[in-house]
Amino acid sequence: MADYDVIILGGGPGGYLAAERLGHRKLKVLLVEQESLGGTCLNVGCIPTKSLLNSAKLYAHAQHSERFGVTATGVAYDWTQVQAWKADVVGKLVAGVGASEKRAGVEVAYAHGSLVAPGVVEVAGETKTADHVIVATGSVPVLPPIPGAADNPLVVDSTGLLAVESVPQRLVVIGGGVIGVEFASLFAAFGSQVEVIEMLPEIVPFMDDDLAARLRKALTGVTFRLGCRVTGIEGATVVYTDAKGTERRAEADLVLMAVGRRPLVQGWGAEEAGLEVGPRGVAVDDTMRTNLPNVWAVGDVTGRSLLAHAAYRMGEIAAAHIIDPVAARRNGQRLRTDTIPWAVYSMPEAAGVGLTEARAKERGHDVITATVPLAVSGRFVAENGVRGPGAVKLIADRGTRAVLGVHMLGSYAPETIWGAATVLETELTIDDLRQVVFPHPTVSEGIREAAWAITD
Repeated sequence: MADYDVIILGGGPGGYLAAERLGHRKLKVLLVEQESLGGTCLNVGCIPTKSLLNSAKLYAHAQHSERFGVTATGVAYDWTQVQAWKADVVGKLVAGVGASEKRAGVEVAYAHGSLVAPGVVEVAGETKTADHVIVATGSVPVLPPIPGAADNPLVVDSTGLLAVESVPQRLVVIGGGVIGVEFASLFAAFGSQVEVIEMLPEIVPFMDDDLAARLRKALTGVTFRLGCRVTGIEGATVVYTDAKGTERRAEADLVLMAVGRRPLVQGWGAEEAGLEVGPRGVAVDDTMRTNLPNVWAVGDVTGRSLLAHAAYRMGEIAAAHIIDPVAARRNGQRLRTDTIPWAVYSMPEAAGVGLTEARAKERGHDVITATVPLAVSGRFVAENGVRGPGAVKLIADRGTRAVLGVHMLGSYAPETIWGAATVLETELTIDDLRQVVFPHPTVSEGIREAAWAITD
């Protein structure tokens, strides 16, 4: 008889949520986490970044409140207190995850765990057995082999930048994806001179190009260098070639390396156990099964979607199939990556779900689109004015009228996009969406207006 019903390697979003779901169904679960519960997202990713961004937004709003009839004097920020707020938020949420695991009856081992074979895990040198194993080891920052970057104290990843003791006067960000854009917006709000160097022709590659360009232009205090390739780093000076091939230099006090993350597939026994690892990460099917019997993988380690909420969903899917595989299949418990929303918490915010216009055309759709300004929303105008940066773009198939994607720029976009995700998840058409009643006045009404703006 096995020691446990399920052993989970990794206490990030996918791992700890799967543990909770299984524990609540009275399965005996061991959750193995080497550092802190919550993983990268809670400890050195999503949550601390959003805590700092909240402080930055309050500071920016206070500086520019006169247009709304509110005058604030002596506005300043205290970086030490900003960092203290971040630490308090993270500490409380980590403790909350621990309390949730305890309530679910989950045993937590703070140790290094390795997969030995299907159903066999080594935890702190001891062999443990289980009927099922879930791998949720997460991801790590990508560190490209740029000359001068390695062992350079002036080059940091996102974890290092979160812990800086003061706001740098000049910050160069290598990479214009979500991480790079959020940090650029954050430190620009606190007064840093920020320069972003991006190899691609536009920022945030999974965002529709039209709205990505609008987002870039709306990011106050940030200079973007697009189509540029970094060739070296000298101290805190970044050497790069621009889109025309001319060598240029960006002077800074600190450099953020934000070129993305990669699945963590080494150091925990994947190869030794015979687990199939592809170019994207641990290979899984749409129910999160690996090539090994009763071994599952969820979250960033799969490479399917490196987002915390995607990891939540993967953890739920794996747990459902472990608890009752027949019911899970009947209820359609599987991963659909095209319906996973994304969000950028910059100033302004952005979010989206589904295909971009370009991607939809690549897949062979006869595409119809509509883009409407968020000035159609009374609440948006009340809080931002008619010239506030905000828009909704809807992409659909002309023949089937199925909604293929929704991309949003502007305040509350991350809080609103779940509705668009539901539209895609349930395969609604434009005509179905037009029948949905939206509360008024809300920013979400922009989605309805985009549906009605589609030309039949």
